[in-house]
Amino acid sequence: MSIIPESPSRLRLTPISRLAAGGRWRVEAMRSLREPVLLWFTQGQGRITIAGTQRGYGPNNAIFIPPGVMHGFDFAPRVQGTVVFFGRDHGLDLPQTPQYLRPRDPISQKELIATLEAIQRELESNRAGSQKAAQHHLGLLGVWLDRQLEREKQLESMAQPRPGAAQRLVARYSSLLERDFRSNRAVADYAEALGITPTHLTRACKAACGKGAHQLLEDRILFEARRLLAETRMPIKDVAEMLGFNSAGYFTRAFQKSAGQTPSAFRKRPAGPAVPRI
Repeated sequence: MSIIPESPSRLRLTPISRLAAGGRWRVEAMRSLREPVLLWFTQGQGRITIAGTQRGYGPNNAIFIPPGVMHGFDFAPRVQGTVVFFGRDHGLDLPQTPQYLRPRDPISQKELIATLEAIQRELESNRAGSQKAAQHHLGLLGVWLDRQLEREKQLESMAQPRPGAAQRLVARYSSLLERDFRSNRAVADYAEALGITPTHLTRACKAACGKGAHQLLEDRILFEARRLLAETRMPIKDVAEMLGFNSAGYFTRAFQKSAGQTPSAFRKRPAGPAVPRI
């Protein structure tokens, strides 16, 4: 059974506010991308959960998320910034783990802003070689990331402590969940694979990100359900089957409890503004 790709394999930039144009579930529910992404927040604040660990974000925060890593963040109208979708064919040597960056000096902030503006300018240009130029500027963005990471290492002794046992455990759970969330496995199955009890796993999840293990699992499954309903014409019974539900009826009840409407009603709702696929 084929699935429409979640995102095209090309470089693109979009305002963070547009990510929620098709519904706040697009940013707040747990999901993962098949490409790296950089979130650059310029206004507003909230909480972001990445690989099962929750942290705060605010103005002048840059957050890099590698492909295949579950994440979601609180969204409010005042939250502004830019998201960079690197595309799956970016050809860069990028970090393999999530990175929270807080460029403290104005020079670093201006460098990032100038690079993002240059990428956007080339992407919107009709001049010969504009795509090639945009990719070169993306390479400079990779250099900026490397420099910021080096500075973060220098300040590591004064930064937040190393992840605790609960955070490491939830990161492992999130990785397993991202791999197997379509398999109809229950929280108890994941806990067994991790060598712990479901109660221990739930406590660790709540300590790390404020959500229980079952909530994280349900959130990830129902985000994928919304995505498939919104972006494909796949029959609802096939969506249910793909996500591991025993029947379309059970899927409908679970979806309605979470989204407040049936899958068919969700699919028929007004489309609203065009939304970048994530």
